[in-house]
Amino acid sequence: MTRRINSLMALAFSTVVWSGCAVGPNYKRPSVDVPVTYRDASTEAPASSTEQPQPKPPQLTVSLGDEKWWDVFQDEELRSLIRTALKNNYDVRIAATRILEAQAQLGITRADQYPSLAVGAADADQRSPRIGPIPAYEVSLGQVTASAAWNLDFWGRYRRATEAARANLLANEWAQKQVMATLVANVATAYFQLREFDLELEVSKRTFGSRSESLKLTQTLEEHGLSSLLDVRQSEQLVYTAAEEVPDFERQIAQQENALSILLGKNPGGIPRGLKLTEQPHAPEVPAGLSSSLLERRPDIRLAEQNLIAANAQIGVARSAYFPQISLTGSAGFETPALTGLFTGPAGLWNFGASLTQPIFEAGRIKSNVRFTEAQREQFVLAYQQTIQGAFRDVSNALVAYRKNREFRIQQEQLLNSARDAARLSEVRFKAGTTDYLEVLTNETNSFTAELGLAQAEGNELIALVQIYQALGGGWQQ
Repeated sequence: MTRRINSLMALAFSTVVWSGCAVGPNYKRPSVDVPVTYRDASTEAPASSTEQPQPKPPQLTVSLGDEKWWDVFQDEELRSLIRTALKNNYDVRIAATRILEAQAQLGITRADQYPSLAVGAADADQRSPRIGPIPAYEVSLGQVTASAAWNLDFWGRYRRATEAARANLLANEWAQKQVMATLVANVATAYFQLREFDLELEVSKRTFGSRSESLKLTQTLEEHGLSSLLDVRQSEQLVYTAAEEVPDFERQIAQQENALSILLGKNPGGIPRGLKLTEQPHAPEVPAGLSSSLLERRPDIRLAEQNLIAANAQIGVARSAYFPQISLTGSAGFETPALTGLFTGPAGLWNFGASLTQPIFEAGRIKSNVRFTEAQREQFVLAYQQTIQGAFRDVSNALVAYRKNREFRIQQEQLLNSARDAARLSEVRFKAGTTDYLEVLTNETNSFTAELGLAQAEGNELIALVQIYQALGGGWQQ
């Protein structure tokens, strides 16, 4: 009966201990001003463009940010590059080791909630010489013990610390997702930039070839007195203008390949190509989705919130120092000079103790520590709200950039068509003798500039699509 009563008392005491309230505030997500829709979400085509105007789509729950990156980017070579980068990039691998570190730290912190147990054994032999009337003697002592210690978490100090450690673990996981999303966007951007340089190099070489043929014709005309030396010099200017662009674009291509190789976790080297820049599929309209879903999709927002949760839990850890710390210790075992009687009844030993420590005077240390953790939480609240505002700014900027770059590309196509036709007419007029070569020089230069401008516009439009995808929180889904 006595043993049963003691067991019931121990159970009741444990229930009281574990049901004790955890001091400190429970986390509640701060209120944020979330806009109903994204600004500049319209992707209507300009009225003056050659494309048919598209009606403004209704507000949809689907978003480009929900798509997997391999569905957004249709170029198979680009997909292969992204897979390689996610596997080998050093930033991703470093972020993965930080997760392992946070997991270990969580295990260390959580272990403080539980009692610690230890066992030990000792064997000692001692001989003492005769001292006066005290005869010499020998002592042999064997001991086996088991001990336990437990710091009771009545005020929730260790539970709050575990809550903070768990939030830090989730923060590191979201940090890795942010690194992955940024890497996907950087690889796609670098690849489209590389394909833009390829297109510009192709335009320069093609223009250089055609102008070289035109120069030969002009030189022939000058030799037969049908053209002047000035026409030859002006024709040479067209050739040299195209020729000087070739090595410059080759330099940019090599440097871009080196930068992309580093993103892939490789030494600088060549990069395989897939679809041409003009063949990259992309929809004229990009679904942005609900603005409220951005809070759950953007890795940097989720990272900022987990940091806030950890800071909020640390307030409870600091406040628990105001209250007494209760510790239980105990040990039991056997001790005897004869090993044969080690586990007999008379050889048994045990002790049990409890201690309570209440801070009385800390010179304001505890109060200052509480204020410190509260100030840290306020900083993370502001950082969380600032991150959300920055996210909506990114989406708005990316949406307007994609729409305006598309409009610019359409106008650039019209400009190129006009410049090409003007160059053709100038060539006809020059050959007919109705104008000088200066007109040809001017219109050829305008046509070349417009063609390079179109290549840049097509690249900017694709890069803006990547920016929308990243701003909407896409790229980390695996």
